[in-house]
Amino acid sequence: MNLDAALKTYIAESREMLQEMEDILLRIEGMADQTESLNSIFRAAHTIKGSAGLFGLDGIVAFTHHVETLLDQCRTGETSITENLVALLLQCSDHIGRLIDDLETGAEALSPELQQQGSDLISQLQQTYASKPTDTPTPAPADKPSSNPASQDRPTHSELWHISLRFGLDSLRDGMDPLSFLHYLGTLGEINRIQLINHNMPDFDKMDPESCYLGFELSYQSDASQNVIEEVFEFIRQDSHVCVLPPHADLDDFARLIRELPENDDDLINLLVQCESLTRAEADTLIAPPAVTDESVATPSQEIPSAIDKPEPVPQAQNTAKPTAVRGSSENQSIRVDADKLDHLINLVGELVIAGAGASLNAVNNGDTELLESMSTLTRLVEEVRDSALQLRMVQIGGTFNRFHRVVRDVSKELNKDIKLVITGADTELDKTVVEKIGDPLMHLVRNSIDHGIEPPETRIAAGKPATGTVQLNAYHDSGSIVIEISDDGGGLDRERILAKAIRSGLVSADQPPDNSELFKLIFEPGFSTAETVSNLSGRGVGMDVVKRNISALRGSVEVNSEAGKGTVFQIRLPLTLAIIDGFMVGVGQSSFVVPLDIVIECIELTNNIGTTDSDRDYLDLRGEVLPYVRLRDMFAINGKPPERESVVVVNYAGVKAGLVVDRLMGEFQTVIKPLGKIFSHLKGISGSSILGNGDVALIIDVPGLIQQITALENTAYALPKQTMH
Repeated sequence: MNLDAALKTYIAESREMLQEMEDILLRIEGMADQTESLNSIFRAAHTIKGSAGLFGLDGIVAFTHHVETLLDQCRTGETSITENLVALLLQCSDHIGRLIDDLETGAEALSPELQQQGSDLISQLQQTYASKPTDTPTPAPADKPSSNPASQDRPTHSELWHISLRFGLDSLRDGMDPLSFLHYLGTLGEINRIQLINHNMPDFDKMDPESCYLGFELSYQSDASQNVIEEVFEFIRQDSHVCVLPPHADLDDFARLIRELPENDDDLINLLVQCESLTRAEADTLIAPPAVTDESVATPSQEIPSAIDKPEPVPQAQNTAKPTAVRGSSENQSIRVDADKLDHLINLVGELVIAGAGASLNAVNNGDTELLESMSTLTRLVEEVRDSALQLRMVQIGGTFNRFHRVVRDVSKELNKDIKLVITGADTELDKTVVEKIGDPLMHLVRNSIDHGIEPPETRIAAGKPATGTVQLNAYHDSGSIVIEISDDGGGLDRERILAKAIRSGLVSADQPPDNSELFKLIFEPGFSTAETVSNLSGRGVGMDVVKRNISALRGSVEVNSEAGKGTVFQIRLPLTLAIIDGFMVGVGQSSFVVPLDIVIECIELTNNIGTTDSDRDYLDLRGEVLPYVRLRDMFAINGKPPERESVVVVNYAGVKAGLVVDRLMGEFQTVIKPLGKIFSHLKGISGSSILGNGDVALIIDVPGLIQQITALENTAYALPKQTMH
């Protein structure tokens, strides 16, 4: 068993469960029936604690035990769910997350700050449940009453728990270490005596080193309740035999245990005596049938003889195994794959696409009909493999959106504002790499909406608005891109204040103020802030420029629209994937360029009848619609004379159409995106590169950047007709 791999799985699953806890805690206050939600939170905390015990992570076990105690009181109704209690549990969830982070980094000891934080939280937890009953030793009959009316007639003398374990054959393969369970029991009490059961161990030459043949009979001293002890083994109960008998358990319970176990009766009874769970006199009672009395004659008991005779236990085991197998098959519908392996697969698929393009080119050059047909089939299969591999990387953005429930809750309370978060489009999918990198920009924009956008309750009421402000996160697909909108119903951007700041900073001229669209873009300039005071959230002019830079690094764009008194909308456009796209290849001179196919609308021939040059503005008449266009030959200073027949590729991005004038159209092309080096980061109009089948390099057109440049040129040209484009 690879413990390192198991520990990585524990870390990943613990973070998922902590996120689940946080999501439920943020919703639980408004729920009419909190029972199932409390059970879910408790199960998550208990699973984190139980798994930590298997790895010997005593710090996580100790802290989570206090959280579990409080949650158990909430489940029983002894403690009510309040706003302060939710805040405390959220802090505890954060602390467990930090302990998990320390575990991942391999820290040998907790930092003093983390230790102090844990101590403070434990004190708060203890104060919360100090006046409530906690887990105390409970006599077993009260915890788990026997179904046999006579079972209370013959209690044993032992004050110890007795635990009988027979691990399933696949326990080791499932990542379960028997010694870890014994170690975890040591955190709840003390093992008094333990006897190893190895009767099922085969001969050495027949032994499978990955199979588990072990079992234990042990006596145990603990103040924990029976439920707590039994939950230690919840991960193996499905495939293993687990029996927990409490102190002073009835002799009939031990007789039943002997009947269920496969070992010899006399051997088992001797083991129970050696564990001090039974006295010799009690053991002799199990061996010899009880004395015949009038009562026993009137009501003959079958318990003791059945313990010796073991009447047909196998059919019962078979009956219980069937639903277990069905349940397991329905649950194992997904597997966890390391992200690095997935990235490696995508890289290999990219190389396969490039190699396939080279083979197709050779087939065309050779003119072999059969080879061309075979390559056509191969190309289709490669496309299917590519699409399937890319689909593996697609994840829903809802997980990222849900993180902001906590942000809105905490920041709104800090600012004394009443704000709700509305999420739509949570099932929209995009590349996992994009999801991982978009989190920080979204965090800045959401905090900006809370701090700058939403007004205080009294201001909103005076303006005729609801006291509760709304921040909305929305996502949807549009023309091969994903659009993420962060909107609020606050006061909107203050145009006059932004303009005054821009004039003082020399960003705009007072004589020619820009329109709202251009003016609002200035908030993304480094150091630009209109906040009058500096707070923990804003005011230093740091953040919005980072937002734009990070989004640009993802080959995306961000726009802002605002209306005074109505609110503000930030719109982010991102590519669905950063790996492989369907492209449309064009040629200019000896150079090849790729345009993302999703944003290509149509291709037309550029003729004198539709093309017009007015001053320095190029546009054409597209069926009555004015279409601005740019010549890639001029844009990239490509030498040579253009051909007599040029073509226009009409593209649409964010609702804006533009034309790209090229020399020739070369058709669709599977494009493996290769990033440009830092030395080319200053290039305008290029977002990446791709390798062609013949080994040449094709540049990928940055259509959003070109459209922005064309739009800016059009706006400038109308204001200053004599300017030219460079």
